[in-house]
Amino acid sequence: MVGNVQNTDHDNHETVEDDQNKNEHKSGSLKKVIALVICSLLIVVAGVYWWLTRNDISTDDAYTSGRVISIAPHVNGYVTELLVNDNQFVHKGDVLFRIDPRDYDAAREQAEGDLEKARGQYIASQYMLEVAKKNYPGQLKVAQAQLDVAKAQAFKAKTDYNRQHSIARAATTQQDVDYSTAAYNQARAEIAKAEGNLLIATPVQANIGNSSSQVTQQQGMLETAEGKLKQANLNLDWTVVRAPHDGWISKRNIEQGNYVTTGQSVLAIVEPEVWVVANYKETQITDIRPGQKVDIEVDAYPSLKLQGHVDSLQAGTGAVFSAFPPENATGNFVKIVQRVPVKIIIDKGLDPKRPLALGLSVVPTVYTK
Repeated sequence: MVGNVQNTDHDNHETVEDDQNKNEHKSGSLKKVIALVICSLLIVVAGVYWWLTRNDISTDDAYTSGRVISIAPHVNGYVTELLVNDNQFVHKGDVLFRIDPRDYDAAREQAEGDLEKARGQYIASQYMLEVAKKNYPGQLKVAQAQLDVAKAQAFKAKTDYNRQHSIARAATTQQDVDYSTAAYNQARAEIAKAEGNLLIATPVQANIGNSSSQVTQQQGMLETAEGKLKQANLNLDWTVVRAPHDGWISKRNIEQGNYVTTGQSVLAIVEPEVWVVANYKETQITDIRPGQKVDIEVDAYPSLKLQGHVDSLQAGTGAVFSAFPPENATGNFVKIVQRVPVKIIIDKGLDPKRPLALGLSVVPTVYTK
């Protein structure tokens, strides 16, 4: 009986071990199947993801960009009034600051006086031209008439001279002879004088042209005075510096009381329009074309999803337009993958309450198909 019990226990123990081995084998097989299924699913998902995104081109070398207007005064002077502060939004035409206008106001008054003087001289030269058109022809006629008179008097004096010198001495006196001689010599001198006056009066058109040139000269001086007055008015207007566009005040380095000079950059205005400049590798731009849709993620605002389109590709890599472009024709050459800036216009998704600052990192994805 004992032997039978021991045999039964042994058989039961072997049965339990067999069942455990079977269960372990089934469990191992199930795990392998599950692992195989998971791997297959991952491969399928990866394949589907690759298939769906095979034409999507993205880069993290991209930043927001926009227009920055540097504000510099046209004239020198002390800042008497400063009306803007850092990061303030201004509209086109708003006064930014004012420069002391007193020197420029005095310069304008002086320019006005010079203009009136030049205008009077111009008018006087016009009158002189009209007078010259009458005087010079009249002077010519007078000179011709004086010459005719001198010739007539010379003819009479010569007749008296010949008579006095041809008659007998007893029929005249020495005084009359001397008188006729003197009268004849004076008459010839008057002819020479009249001929000289006629010679002076002859260039009528040249004299009129000289008066006309005086008018032209005075007209030029008048225009110069008008230009100086315009410049003085501009300088006075430029003492009030206004915003050329809407935007935010940035890089303000001016205070009331500062002395500013012409061309000195005192602040900048950042315009509201913002776009993206994405520096794609040259191997990524093969299928990028203007007009293609783009999704844009902003690192600063993860919840902000922007949509846009490709505007254009720069006609040159970033290295070409750098301060020190590479000289590949000299020294040892190492090929480096270049990047081409691509301009992307933002079409929608912007939040007016969260304007994008320039230079923020973004991740654009271009859909080429």
